[in-house]
Formats: sequence, structure tokens, C-alpha cells
Amino acid sequence: MPIAAHSRYYLGFNLVPGIGPVRLNQLIERCGSVEAAWNATPSKMAESGLTAKNIAALRDAQRNIDLDAEIERIIEADTDIVTIEDGEYPRLLTNTNDPPPLLYVRGALSSLDEWALAVVGTRSPTVYGKEATRRLIADLAERGVTIVSGLARGIDSIAHETALDAGGRTIAILGSGVDVIYPERNHNLVTRILEQGQGAIISELPLGTSPAPANFPPRNRIISGLSLATLVVEAGAKSGALITVGFALEQGREVFAVPGSILSKASEGTNQLIRRGAGVVTKADDLIEALNLETAVVQQEMRLEIPADAIESAVLSIVSYEPQHIDELGRACGMTASEVSATLAMLELKGLVRQAGAMQYVLAR
Repeated sequence: MPIAAHSRYYLGFNLVPGIGPVRLNQLIERCGSVEAAWNATPSKMAESGLTAKNIAALRDAQRNIDLDAEIERIIEADTDIVTIEDGEYPRLLTNTNDPPPLLYVRGALSSLDEWALAVVGTRSPTVYGKEATRRLIADLAERGVTIVSGLARGIDSIAHETALDAGGRTIAILGSGVDVIYPERNHNLVTRILEQGQGAIISELPLGTSPAPANFPPRNRIISGLSLATLVVEAGAKSGALITVGFALEQGREVFAVPGSILSKASEGTNQLIRRGAGVVTKADDLIEALNLETAVVQQEMRLEIPADAIESAVLSIVSYEPQHIDELGRACGMTASEVSATLAMLELKGLVRQAGAMQYVLAR
């Protein structure tokens, strides 16, 4: 994927310590664009609310970071960068508080990821936890639900593997750079995801970032943010999986849990979630019905027929990741307003285009 001009500046900011989504947004609003923000003067930085420490860090970055060299690193690592300004940036993640301005992506995102479920749990599952995960995820993946997790050992790894085995999609969110696989034992799992073309590896952290403990709680907000809901399969009373639950609730997403034995410490956390109001899941249909995910199945079936005719192909060839008004698309295709509207409606139903604003359309994948 070609790297857009604005992406180089988001990449630069991602390498500046202390400037996260909130400060960057303030700076962009004050300066008018991310390019202007990168080239801001110290006075503009101060007016945007940056502290003296932030200003010093950004000034140092302006002088010393070679953006062309950083882009070359991205390309050599066979990695894409997706910014919050891009049409392919995940819509679900956009609708959260302070979404990451930039994502590093290996593999490919898809419009099918609009129907995603976060699956988290203990790193030391019982036989029950393993079997419950395999049964639920196999059924969900076969029915078009993308499985999102954190690539950790235990429930995370089983969820990823089962989705792949079922021919479904899975997305792994790392607490390290996308070129630093952790745990190392999951190198083969990452290879499967990438070589089978069934998902993506994502991180907000720069290439080469090691898996430090402080990276994982923020990582969890992306797991829940990419998903319609979070499912906890098996977790103890103090499991790290409950951090993801906290983020899901803050983001207004639903939380579900698989009930476990009252005699098992591995199910103390999940049973507690159920007592506090989490949805109970004992079969895939519980989630399909609760989240109205029948649409995912319909869309996958329709995608097999894409493009259905020359008219759909013509319109699809003109739509890009830059928003275009329906009238502009109609003129480019030589079609009437009613014809292009009907065609866009069908392409939207098939998950190939989406509305980016009033009468504005972009590619959905």
C-alpha cells in the first residue's frame, strides 16, 4: 500500500515521547494539519498546551528524525502504516476515546472486521477453558466473525489458532513492535496469519519496540476498541484479561463471559463478571443473537458474487480511500444519480464501500 503524504508526519509524531493522541489532536487543531503540526514553532506548541518537556522532545525530533529513512524502514519491514485520517482505519476503533493516531499493520485489514469479537482469558487455561474456547471460536469464525486477541499464550493463542483452523479471520494486537513477536513461541502462529492471508498483526508501537510490561495495558484498549464486544472465556480474580474488560466498558462495548465451575480458581473472574451483569455465553448463538451478527454471514455470502456485473465494477474502480461525493462518482462513471446510488448501496451491502460522510463514499477495505 502506498504511504500517503500525511502518514510521514504521523509516523514522526509516533516517535516523539510524551506526545500521545490527546496532545497530538490539540496540536493539529491549533495548526490546521498534521504537517503544519510537525513543523510548528515553539510558540505554536505552547499555545497548543504542550509542556516545556513536550516542546523540547518535539524540537529534538524535528531536527533529528529523518522521516524518509523511517518510511524506508517501514517498507523494508513489509509493514503498512494506517493513520486515523485514512479510509481504511478501523471504524470501530475510531469510535473510542483517544484512538491511536497511527497503527503499524502486517497482513491486511478487511471490511469483514467490522464484525469482530475480542476474546481474552488466562494464560494458563484448564482443559475446560481450552475446549470451551475451541468450540465457541470455531463456530463464530465459520460464521464470519473476526477474532481479535493479544497473541499471549493460553486463551489468546487458542482463539487465534482456532479461528485460522476454521477458515476465519483473526487479528493479533501486540504490546511490542510488529517486528518483535512476543511470546517467541508464537512466531509460527504469526506466520500462519500472514501466509494464509486470514488477518493482521497490529501495534501502535514503533518498529523494534520490546515487549515491556507497561505496553500491555494500553494495548488492551485496542483489542476491545476493534471489537463489537469482549468475551472472557476463563480468567482468575486478578487476571489481566479484566483490564480489557475495563476498557470495553469505558468504550461502551458489551462484555460477555463463559461461566465456569465454582470450584475452579481459573473461573473466579468470569463468574464475578456474570454476577456484575456480563452476558452469559454457553454457545456461539448466544453472541450471534445478542450482537445481531447474522449480517456477517449474509455479507460473506454476497462477497462471493463480487463484482456482480460491469456497472458495479465500473463504480468500484473509481471509488478510492479519499472521500468522493456521489455526484462526482456519477459524473466519472457517466451514470444517473439513481443508478450510481443503487450501485453504491449494493457495494456497501457487500462490504466493499462505506459512507465517510453525507453522500461521501470510500473503499471499505
